[in-house]
Amino acid sequence: MPIFGRWTRRSNSASGAKSKADLPARSGRLPIPKRVLPAQTEVVGTCDTTVVLDRAQLSEVTLEDEELMRELLAALIADTELQMPLLAVAIRASDLQQCARLAHYCKGACANVGAKAAAIVLAELERSAKNGAPEECRRQLAALATEVDRLRCERI
Repeated sequence: MPIFGRWTRRSNSASGAKSKADLPARSGRLPIPKRVLPAQTEVVGTCDTTVVLDRAQLSEVTLEDEELMRELLAALIADTELQMPLLAVAIRASDLQQCARLAHYCKGACANVGAKAAAIVLAELERSAKNGAPEECRRQLAALATEVDRLRCERI
């Protein structure tokens, strides 16, 4: 089960979890997550001009549950931090195909939760790996560490 799986199935409990009756009426279809496009900003080390965390997106995917927002953000940070050493190993081993796969996985997780700046860095890392540019991958990995630190500073 993916790391986020345990937060997607919530039961009613004294912890304040929402019941189906508390949720807004829906047409039976889930909202389509907004996509982060790499062209939104130029990536040169860090994404200083890009929103670190799109709170509206995070609120939407958690149905405005602040506790779940905090848990999901913490899980995203923890999971991304677990992937970063694997990215570094792939870059050092010149396994750019594996690097692209890992970057793509992390990019999707970040984009879905609203971690826009990290998603943009990861999109550039994925592109650099696919283009066979290991030095650029190293720079983007360093930029990702900065973006994860910036995410860690976000308060909900």
